[in-house]
Amino acid sequence: MLRENQRRFKFDWVTIILFLLLVGFGYINILSASHEGAITSYFDMSQPYGKQTIFIGLTFVLIIVILSFEAKFYERFASLIYLVAILALLGLFIFGKDVNGARSWYGIGSMTIQPSEFAKFATALAVAKYISDLQTNMRTIKDQLRVVAIIFAPALLILLQNDAGSTIVYLAFFFVFYREGLQQVYLIVAISLIVLAILVLKFGILITLIATLIVLTTRYFFRKKKRASFFQYLLVLGISIAFSYGVKLFYENGLKAHQQNRISLWLRLEKDPAKLELMKKREAYNLIQSEQAISSGGWTGKGFLQGTRTTGKFVPEQHTDYIFSTVGEEWGFWGSSFVILLFVTLIIRVLYLAESQKSQFSRVYGYGVASIFFLHFTINTGMVMGLIPTVGIPLPFFSYGGSGLWAFTLLLFIFVKLDSNKINEW
Repeated sequence: MLRENQRRFKFDWVTIILFLLLVGFGYINILSASHEGAITSYFDMSQPYGKQTIFIGLTFVLIIVILSFEAKFYERFASLIYLVAILALLGLFIFGKDVNGARSWYGIGSMTIQPSEFAKFATALAVAKYISDLQTNMRTIKDQLRVVAIIFAPALLILLQNDAGSTIVYLAFFFVFYREGLQQVYLIVAISLIVLAILVLKFGILITLIATLIVLTTRYFFRKKKRASFFQYLLVLGISIAFSYGVKLFYENGLKAHQQNRISLWLRLEKDPAKLELMKKREAYNLIQSEQAISSGGWTGKGFLQGTRTTGKFVPEQHTDYIFSTVGEEWGFWGSSFVILLFVTLIIRVLYLAESQKSQFSRVYGYGVASIFFLHFTINTGMVMGLIPTVGIPLPFFSYGGSGLWAFTLLLFIFVKLDSNKINEW
């Protein structure tokens, strides 16, 4: 009996400690980025840091609830949880509240809840449930299309709510598919299309297609094994031509003006000095202020509550999507490196634990968790430092907000619970 109780509470404490460090350090930076004047109470509900204190307290209650359920509960009710998440997203079209141009929130008094954050863990459960089914074979087109439909449904609903940033996160599941037997050709095609799209926008259709033709011709004549026929190479060229024109058409007519400008600034497409200056004052303002805040931190930073650009509120929304700029200014290169190390360690730890799972459901879900964290972390920090176009998604456990914190906690601690049960999954 004692041994059974010990197994029941045998959680991976490395993961839990990493979680606590991220949440704790994240709160310190939210406090620094959002305080105004003297801090009289850490429970001041008129300030973001006061609300975050409550959110963190409720997070520990949520963790207890998550861990109190049997591990099999999450597999058994994965489909139901996914259905509830879809209904919650659909309900936004009727009862949703507009915030910053996105209809992604339910208003509950003075508080708001963002269902798109919770849809991520629900989708991860649904994907794990479907892939782990005995009848599923990820090498067949039929099952590939079905699992893509599971991901596409919430992603489309979120996109229709004008939240493109959260939609991009669903690309994380591509890594899960690759681990579970998806052919390597899909990965090659995906990377090729991304590169082709960037080249089209940067250098134009003509130059891009000439370069594509040269690459294909060289590969055709100098390949070692003549597996592909001339007509197959011709088909690839035809697809490249159609895709290139599609990218250009979507960029010019499918994206909104501010989205075009963000990509234009990232790829340095704009040549008109007057328009470029105007874009820097509008679309690039947050990014420029963020980069200046990070660079001003130097190696060791200015110290807690000592960041001049942070306390001066130079960076808009600094306690949310741009929280990493606070880390850069007040904690410097070494503090930023520490945060990056924490995230990288957490992701690697989850992947390591996922590989050690006895059930496919737990393994697939673990890879989903790691992939979502990886994409959030990479996009957010890359955006703040100007390495990728501006995309509005939070930094897990760091950015202000109850919905994000609780959703990421659900995502992680469901896996912690599944991992604690692996000894019984023989």
